[in-house]
Amino acid sequence: MKATKDTVSNLIRQEIINSHLSPNERLVEADLAKKYNVSRTIIRTALADLENERLIEKVPNRGARVRAISLEEAIEITEVRSTLEPLAARKAAININEKEIEQLLIIMKDMKEAHENQNYTLYSKINKQLHNQIYESAHQLTLKRLLNNLRAQSVRYQFRLSMMPIRIDSSLSEHIAIVEAVTQKNAELAEEVMFTHINNMLEAYKNMANNSY
Repeated sequence: MKATKDTVSNLIRQEIINSHLSPNERLVEADLAKKYNVSRTIIRTALADLENERLIEKVPNRGARVRAISLEEAIEITEVRSTLEPLAARKAAININEKEIEQLLIIMKDMKEAHENQNYTLYSKINKQLHNQIYESAHQLTLKRLLNNLRAQSVRYQFRLSMMPIRIDSSLSEHIAIVEAVTQKNAELAEEVMFTHINNMLEAYKNMANNSY
């Protein structure tokens, strides 16, 4: 069975989120059609969806490419996340089920091990898994869609931030607090500690911007 337009959109989206496609990398319709075994029409409509999500952009006479965002835009995105992420944590604390609690605790264990082994590339990957699990546990599809889109746009800067020594230890303690609050179904605390986490990210981005001048 051939992939649908929505399937292809999601596959390309995940490649952007997972940094398998780099900012400004060209997306050639013919190559993508061969890769996913679909028509160029499906590729074209899938790319149109991703353009609407601001994950890619069309360049006159050059075709499509992965959209590169500035640090200033990453800061704006994080400001928006500072409102949505705490809501996701609150919803997750309210709606999480036992299977999801178990999964979140496994992810947290893996994150601690990656930190202990100083494998920060793996740590960054697990960080994404942890946030994705919180979105799933929130059981709010609109919230999940918005947050995945926002995180996908700023993924390059999130990775840079996760490699900064000043953020590594505090990031782990913040995530531990988030997971404890969510798995204990403490909605108010989950919202509070997630806000602190995202706000600390925001301050780190601002410091990054100030140091770049």
